[in-house]
Amino acid sequence: MSEYTRNAEEILITKEQLSEKIKQLGADITKDYKDKKLLLISILKGSVVFLADLMREIRLPLEIDFMCISSYQNSTQSSGNVKILKDLSRDIKGFDVLIVEDILDTGLTLSYLIPMLLDRKPESLKICTLLDKPSRRRVPVQADYAGFRIDDSFIVGYGLDYAEHYRNLDYIGIYKESNER
Repeated sequence: MSEYTRNAEEILITKEQLSEKIKQLGADITKDYKDKKLLLISILKGSVVFLADLMREIRLPLEIDFMCISSYQNSTQSSGNVKILKDLSRDIKGFDVLIVEDILDTGLTLSYLIPMLLDRKPESLKICTLLDKPSRRRVPVQADYAGFRIDDSFIVGYGLDYAEHYRNLDYIGIYKESNER
């Protein structure tokens, strides 16, 4: 067991499963956004790995932008307080916007973000999430594209973190807290 991975040894989703699911999502998005002006908005930091792989599977012209939003503040539980740390760098009016999210958990972040983005007059606004955890939903938000439905475990890897650690794992593992890091 590696010192770095000891708290994330239990693999929930393998590198191969991630690759297959992202190919499928890319194919679905390619079909649905044909002849549209597609803008992917990655919610940093967790979704950047997913965005990089997903956009290579979308066989259409597209643009990307980033937002950084925080609600966890180095905890395994969402605080419920959503803060925008970095806003978009462009006008989204007229774009078919697809929010790319690592995990749809409580729904609080997206329920805050969606009305704000709709006020900016995109042509359309949809959500693509790699992971969907409906058992934790506190507000009614649904993804238009979802990779894996998962149970209520705290997970890390493939962009997801605990206190900024584990993002670079090439799989998604279940985080087990211990007295030491």
